Amino acid sequence: MNFRELRIARAVEFAIHEINSRTDLLPGITLGYQIYDSCAAVPMAIKAAFQFTNGMESFFSDTDSCSKSAAAAVPALVGDSVSTTSMSMARILGLFGIPQVSHYATCACLSDKHQYPAFLRTVPSDHHQAAALAKTVKHFGWTWIGAVRSDTDYGNYGMASFLKAAQEEGICVEYSESYYRTDPRSKLEGVANVIRRSTARVIVAFLQSGEMRFLLEELARQPPPPIQWIGSETWIIEPEFLRFNMCAGAIGFGVPRSVIPGLREFLLDLSPAQALKSPLLTEFWESSFSCSLTGSSGGARECDGSEDMRALQNSYTDTSQLRFTIMSYKATYAIAHAIHGVICNDTQCDKSAKFTSWQV
Repeated sequence: MNFRELRIARAVEFAIHEINSRTDLLPGITLGYQIYDSCAAVPMAIKAAFQFTNGMESFFSDTDSCSKSAAAAVPALVGDSVSTTSMSMARILGLFGIPQVSHYATCACLSDKHQYPAFLRTVPSDHHQAAALAKTVKHFGWTWIGAVRSDTDYGNYGMASFLKAAQEEGICVEYSESYYRTDPRSKLEGVANVIRRSTARVIVAFLQSGEMRFLLEELARQPPPPIQWIGSETWIIEPEFLRFNMCAGAIGFGVPRSVIPGLREFLLDLSPAQALKSPLLTEFWESSFSCSLTGSSGGARECDGSEDMRALQNSYTDTSQLRFTIMSYKATYAIAHAIHGVICNDTQCDKSAKFTSWQV
């Protein structure tokens, strides 16, 4: 389980709890929600998109105050974190006019309103990042560089934007290599050997964190001469890469750090009973404490209530940066304000109002 993604998802839940307790935003209206795990996989994302359009099963709600509309669907959704899965969902949701607000999908391709008419986001397009990276390289006088990218929509579109911007800045690119984390090891070794043999000592890496980790581990087997890394936002802000000495001095752009008052206490205020209400939280609890809440985890000890959330130190409990977490939080509020604008006036909301997703 990706604990950071769970934290981002629970920030949406936290925002909904805040909104439901406010008197100035959707007064008298209770927002419900359901959390799906796309597993960063297109088939799972498409399955979730069809479930959204066809109506949903039970809500993750402690009360029965949320009623399911027979007219369908959800008025809007937050997600996904990955550009490729977001694209798959957006093609389906756009047909039904269901707005999708992503907090992390940065591919410039998603700005195409002809293909993705209902897609929005609270994070900038990679078009801007690519241009900024090219200007950064030019600023330092690095005119002979190498380029590596993830073989995904994120990496391919992002690198294409960068290479175009680099050409306009008069920057020469010795090579442009790509790979994906499920490619044969020989492909990864080939990319690493290109880097070792090249004369370019500055490398622009438009890579997702997983691919960057594999590349650095492979390079560490036979370290190349010192490299100046220029990183895209997905990996340049990750503390885990500090363990690689060759990343010293790496530069790039990232979403600014943020603070969400009350979020940390909300994340830590989790009991075994609460965790059992959600498959995702059950998996989190059992993974974090190496015990079983259901008594069916193949030999693992049963959770006995002595587990201490405040003693956990992982990406779920780490609220020191909240770079993309704040984006999911903002996406939730954006949807709430949009619904408010459709069914509410200055002082009250029409609980019986009928509206379509496209109005949101």
